[in-house]
Amino acid sequence: MTALKSEADEQALIEAAQNDPARFGDLYERNFERVYAFVARRVRDRAAAEDLTSEVFHQALAALPRFEWRGVPFAVWLLRIARNAIADHWQRAAREHGNPRAEEADEIDLADIEWRATLFRLVQSLPDDQRRVIVARFADQRSIREIAQALRRTEGAVKQLQFRALESLRTRLRKAHD
Repeated sequence: MTALKSEADEQALIEAAQNDPARFGDLYERNFERVYAFVARRVRDRAAAEDLTSEVFHQALAALPRFEWRGVPFAVWLLRIARNAIADHWQRAAREHGNPRAEEADEIDLADIEWRATLFRLVQSLPDDQRRVIVARFADQRSIREIAQALRRTEGAVKQLQFRALESLRTRLRKAHD
């Protein structure tokens, strides 16, 4: 019954946004983490992932009047738009840099995307210092020394923040998974 209610809620949100584009924000909020996780996994460059995610939602808003509800989650439609935007991104990069990259033609794995979206939300919920360390270390791929200099902390303090953040994330992921 919860799945049916969720499906009906989603359909109502879509119809509301089709009638009033200002209501698209609800769909954006509900799906941002999924789309960002999908894009970030394939692009592996934070700035490009942010730009592509923005592009996906811009395209979705523009195409929303033509969207037809068929009982498939709205996220699947967004992820198809994202896959096309990523393919375009790699084609542009290949033309500009003469460095072709084989596009990953993997299927959309909603379970993996949900897991990554959950992780994204959990990282965002960490205390500020811990979140900054995790983002700098794993998203920006900075060294402990670089992070320590940027935060004006000792390397030991940064390692401790990283340890606490990772322990917190492990605990929260276990709870979210159960």
